[in-house]
Amino acid sequence: MKNLTKITVLALAFAGLTFTAKAQTTTATPTPSTRTNQAIRLSIGPDAGFPVGSLSDRAKWNLGGSIQADFPIATGLDVTANAGFNNFFGKNYTLGPVTAKYTDINLVPVKLGLKYFPVENFYVQGEAGASFIANKNKIGADQSAAFTYAPQIGVLFPVGNKNYIDAGIRYESNTKFYTNGSSNNFFGIRVAYAFDLK
Repeated sequence: MKNLTKITVLALAFAGLTFTAKAQTTTATPTPSTRTNQAIRLSIGPDAGFPVGSLSDRAKWNLGGSIQADFPIATGLDVTANAGFNNFFGKNYTLGPVTAKYTDINLVPVKLGLKYFPVENFYVQGEAGASFIANKNKIGADQSAAFTYAPQIGVLFPVGNKNYIDAGIRYESNTKFYTNGSSNNFFGIRVAYAFDLK
């Protein structure tokens, strides 16, 4: 029930951002789905989310940031390269009379993907790559890295002069950190400042 509430809150927040963006009008900035200038677009911003499945047993939420480059290869289609950092904050647990806290998990995801604009300003994106476990020894992980993939939807809000706010919601899955473990999944939201390089 808690996860359903969190998903609902994220969806409502995203819908609100979309509605606000539609209310704005700009004339100087070309729309992403019809741009023809072949400019590379950079974006940087915070990432946040909440774990689901077995990862939610030891972590309550995550916070980090990422930088992404979008390389246009056709009208409305970009190849993306993304790198970032995510800290998963450990939950408290009780072991007999003692209360302790799970160690935070530090991930460094590096992903490549495709971003497609089926309609003006709205995109669907798919990414795949690896998440490197920065504190493997502290959490007792068997693996140093995990395969990761992340489907995403988002909206690119033009704010003038080839600048944008890039807001997206994604489901990100990482394969096992432990030999006898399970995949580590979370829902995330990214709100980034984006700009064309020319």
